[in-house]
Amino acid sequence: AAAEAAAVLRGGGYEGLVAAVHPRVTEDAGLLARLQEMITEASFHLFNATRGRAHFRSVKILIPPTWTEKGYEAAKHESYDMADVIVAPPYWKHGDDPYTLQPGACGQMGKYIHFTPNFLVNDNLTDIYGSRGRVFVHEWAHLRWGVFDEYDSERPFYVTAQNQVKVTRCSSDLTGIYVCEKKSCTEGSCVINKPTGLFKEGCTFIHERNQTAVSSIMYMQSLSSVAEFCDEHNHNREAPNLQNRMCDYRSTWEVIKNSTDFKNNPPMTNSSYIPPPSFSLLQKRDRVICLVLDISKTISGYNWINRLHQAAELYLLQIVEENSYVGIVTFSHIGEIKAYVRQISSDAVRKQLASHLPAAPGSKTTNICAGLQLALEVIRKKDGNTYGSEIVLVTGGQDTSMKKCFSDMVNSGSVIHTITVGSSAAKEIERFSKETGGLKFFVPERLDFSDLLDVFSGILSRSGDTFNQSIQIESASDSIGGYKELHRTVTIDSTVGRETFFVATWQTPGAPEITLSDPSGKSYTNRDFDIDSIFHVARLQIPGIAETGEWIYTLTNIHPSPQVLTMMVTSRAANSTIPAVAVKAHMSKDINDYPNPMVVYVQVSQGFFPVLGANVTAIISPQNGDPISLELFDNGAGSDIVKNDGIYSKYLFSFPGNGRYSLKVHVRASRTIIPQMAMQWSHAMYIPGYVENGKIKMNPSRSLIIRNDLQIKRGGFHRTAAGGSFIISAVPAGPYADVFPPCKIIDLDARIEDNKVVLSWTAPGDDFDKGQAAGYEIRTSETPLELRDNFYKTTFVNASSLSPERAGYKEIFAFKPEAFTTGNINIIYVAIRAMDEVFLHSELSNIAQAVMFIPVMDYPTSNVEFSVSTILLLVLGLLAVVCLTGSTTFCLLKKKDKKT
Repeated sequence: AAAEAAAVLRGGGYEGLVAAVHPRVTEDAGLLARLQEMITEASFHLFNATRGRAHFRSVKILIPPTWTEKGYEAAKHESYDMADVIVAPPYWKHGDDPYTLQPGACGQMGKYIHFTPNFLVNDNLTDIYGSRGRVFVHEWAHLRWGVFDEYDSERPFYVTAQNQVKVTRCSSDLTGIYVCEKKSCTEGSCVINKPTGLFKEGCTFIHERNQTAVSSIMYMQSLSSVAEFCDEHNHNREAPNLQNRMCDYRSTWEVIKNSTDFKNNPPMTNSSYIPPPSFSLLQKRDRVICLVLDISKTISGYNWINRLHQAAELYLLQIVEENSYVGIVTFSHIGEIKAYVRQISSDAVRKQLASHLPAAPGSKTTNICAGLQLALEVIRKKDGNTYGSEIVLVTGGQDTSMKKCFSDMVNSGSVIHTITVGSSAAKEIERFSKETGGLKFFVPERLDFSDLLDVFSGILSRSGDTFNQSIQIESASDSIGGYKELHRTVTIDSTVGRETFFVATWQTPGAPEITLSDPSGKSYTNRDFDIDSIFHVARLQIPGIAETGEWIYTLTNIHPSPQVLTMMVTSRAANSTIPAVAVKAHMSKDINDYPNPMVVYVQVSQGFFPVLGANVTAIISPQNGDPISLELFDNGAGSDIVKNDGIYSKYLFSFPGNGRYSLKVHVRASRTIIPQMAMQWSHAMYIPGYVENGKIKMNPSRSLIIRNDLQIKRGGFHRTAAGGSFIISAVPAGPYADVFPPCKIIDLDARIEDNKVVLSWTAPGDDFDKGQAAGYEIRTSETPLELRDNFYKTTFVNASSLSPERAGYKEIFAFKPEAFTTGNINIIYVAIRAMDEVFLHSELSNIAQAVMFIPVMDYPTSNVEFSVSTILLLVLGLLAVVCLTGSTTFCLLKKKDKKT
């Protein structure tokens, strides 16, 4: 489920900000001190930057259980996976860039900010990124308010309407000089590339260290004069950066001021002094879990107790992490303790706990509070405390008396994960998860499928220690006709293989015929599986590390009538130093009203590395009705903000009815592709150097890992993951009118070829990113703002010959603008709107710039504004062409292998 940000803004102060240290980080008290110093410094910068509206009041630092116990407070609902800020090893070899994982659109909160331990303790890095407190405010703006960077490493320069080359930045008042340090430079000078009108690679803009400009924090927070965000008065709307592209050319401060934090919150009146933030150091020791299982007869569907037993047994034998403590409670109208907590120290303990699972149903009513209160008793029995413990509540009953124990449960400090079953379950159950930071899942009434097994597989430790987590490789489930078979191939990749289980379930008496063969051709049959004929489960654990490659299994229905057969495969990471390929899925919202669209997000990664080129399918199951299947993409179009960042997404907008929905994803790849130049999301700028007292001081060159752009590992992988539940309301009954426009085009690009403007973009659909649009409206202007504010008054381009492609395909269209034929104008701006058959229009696309004519570069001796001209200067014994200018920005053009 989409995590709510932990921090809450009350009376101008953020409370409950959670910063968590990864368990793999070496214990270091100095690290905690630096973390506190950074946030304390950030609080004052934030207060000034938000013009007296916000500072940090209280912060919780979550210390990993791997560090020694020093009388830290016990963690309650806090966890590494839900933290606002994480301190973790870098996600590529030399990368200390702080960054924010920000998959959503403009104005939407991100997932977390990632700092490396080296960034916090290595003082040499402050020259490269600026002071840590300033960097924190830059990243907080990404995380909290969904604004974007005002620099762009792909487009460090642009040509202005006045035919001047300027630096992509905000504001335009920052000063500095152009320096060239590559072979592409003529005698050290920055050279213009004719087709683009921009500098060739190797030209960098070096800022003056002493400036008068006060903005912007989203561009150069490292400069001492910079203390504000760009606002409507000084925002650079021409710059081709992500902020302009994603936020419709609005300044960062306009977006921030409009956020839910500040919309109705005026600045504090007594704003002369703000106290520094208070810090509490928390640590979670043992993981203590209690299963609270509803055995009442209120849950309809095929043989509830059987399914519950299968899923809870799977959890105990295969999923729950080693060394956790687990207890079991069941309830119907009253509760019963089935097992007090025992530590999972061996397979024998796992089996012993599983023997206490319920085998018979209870009464026809449910008393959820009875089950929950017994769970607290079971947990207290371990060491008298319930803080930081976890309760897994599985229920499908109506229960109006839940309010009785609600505040007691929230105050207990226990995290409650909820699994809601069927359409008659009480509406308030998810509130337990929301208020305690727990996971929430929904299982539709079609209980004969693998849904319940899948959600139990999704309840994992959230400590950041992925080595011991179970990984779901396969979940196949189908209704198989008499004497027919379920026949599939599943790939076990090299990152997993430890504790690998194959588990089959069925419905009728008598197990199906099972055959399984490993990549070497070794065969396993029913004789090799442990078969439980009472609960209809067959389980096989592969000894040692399972062989890498394709495993083939067949389940044959030996009965004449159809039945549902399922096969689940789970495993763990094979190597403690190599992270396994992992999949995380979430929705853009927990609760949604029709006809607003939602977005499904799936992150596929290995450690912090994005994994590209996977086939990602989301299965959305409604309370009633058939599941919806969606194919997700990482193509930088439609709902996908950044291409090739390992986050795959798709709009979801068509709902069969109101109520709860569940999300599950299947990920397959025939080969594992990881970019070596890993995608830095919204990251702090690596500053190449400064000009101080007329001298250039360069920072060390950025070290890159491997020359080639992609690393392709042998073999592919399979994964399945449960992604939580969400609730939809206001869906009209009966057939509804088309209210869904095509989605916004966010990747429009323009270039000049043979005196024509050639446009390219990814086709949207008829409804958002599904189907095929009916047509396009293309218009041009001499200014980008005219396109944004008066689209219909700008110059129309005849695109009647253009027939839209299906959503997701590449469109290319060339035209000769009238403005160019007159010869007065050499820059035009272009924007597109797509429309569907009922003339619903998409939002206006990003605005693309085409540069027609670039004058030949000359070398004047005067010190003029850089209008495609430069001045030769001898600096530090290097011949560099340098230009003093009001146009300014750093550019990260040190890529050794620039994309063509």
